[in-house]
Amino acid sequence: MRRGMRSLALQVQQSFGRDPFAGDLYIFRGRRGDLCKIIWHDGVSMSLYAKRLERGKYIWPSAVDGVIAISPSQMACMLEAIAQATWRPTLAG
Repeated sequence: MRRGMRSLALQVQQSFGRDPFAGDLYIFRGRRGDLCKIIWHDGVSMSLYAKRLERGKYIWPSAVDGVIAISPSQMACMLEAIAQATWRPTLAG
């Protein structure tokens, strides 16, 4: 996923037909499933958040027309990688 903020904002606008400056969060997952990027506009500037898992993958819901909607709690679990990580530690020390 070598797309920067401008490229992702352009994809939101052209591919999804949505306004990337409306204040909504747009989340993109990398092909391997271990990276996610979030872009949003806070009214002043565009922001980018990226998170890569050391192990495991983000489990992503099926997309219809390339777009999915998730709840705030689903997003929180995904970002914390609590409920959706596919790797668990085997040793505690």
